[in-house]
Amino acid sequence: MIGEYDVKKQICEIGRRIYDRGMVAANDGNISVKISDNEFLCTPTGVSKGFMTPDMICKVDVNGNVLQANKGLKPSSEIKMHLRVYKQRPDVKSVVHAHPIYATSFAIAGIPLTQPIMPEAVISLGCVPIAEYGTPSTDEIPDAVEKYLENYDAVLLENHGALSYGDSLMTAYFKMESLEFYAQLLYTSKQLGGPQELSDSQVQTLYDLRSKFNLSGRHPANLCKADGSSCSAAKDNAQVSNNDVSAIVAEVTKRVIEQLK
Repeated sequence: MIGEYDVKKQICEIGRRIYDRGMVAANDGNISVKISDNEFLCTPTGVSKGFMTPDMICKVDVNGNVLQANKGLKPSSEIKMHLRVYKQRPDVKSVVHAHPIYATSFAIAGIPLTQPIMPEAVISLGCVPIAEYGTPSTDEIPDAVEKYLENYDAVLLENHGALSYGDSLMTAYFKMESLEFYAQLLYTSKQLGGPQELSDSQVQTLYDLRSKFNLSGRHPANLCKADGSSCSAAKDNAQVSNNDVSAIVAEVTKRVIEQLK
């Protein structure tokens, strides 16, 4: 088992990765790791995730009380969201919150990621719902996220960003990478006339493969198995038609081009 200082170094490394990949700007985003039943390491508020050092990492208890923080530093204002994930998902050891451009754009447009467009995304994430908007640093976001924790390992946050979590820091980070890649591919394919979706039977085959891989975490395939359908239960979160999506994408593209001019 690695020591606490090494975990802090890992948090700083992941912070640099999400910053270098453009998943956060300035002081955005936050990361946490569970090191015991009552101890959690987390990134400080008001500090860029790309420039953290181990001595900046804070420690809180299960109620968010500060156990350790160096002078001038305090835990992320979003720690309540992280602690809610740990409370509802005992299997989770790390949580990553970021603002990846494409995934956050879908969250801002109110479009959940429910279209099965590539095997890796289906196996890793399945569908990605949108948690209703909540005011940052309040219980509104944890309350909105909670309903999705049982069957999803990644959630979009309406008008805010994205949240991923897993049984290790790297797993939680890779979920965020996969989420953003999925969103980027979906957006790009819409520019080319719309994605060719996998059929229900193809999706079900991928779900069966996932169960054989013994992957950790939760997955919306559990919802599908519960009601006997291919993916209808998991897609209930989608409220936007393909025509609406196309119109939104066209408008966003138009505005980006205008800004570039």
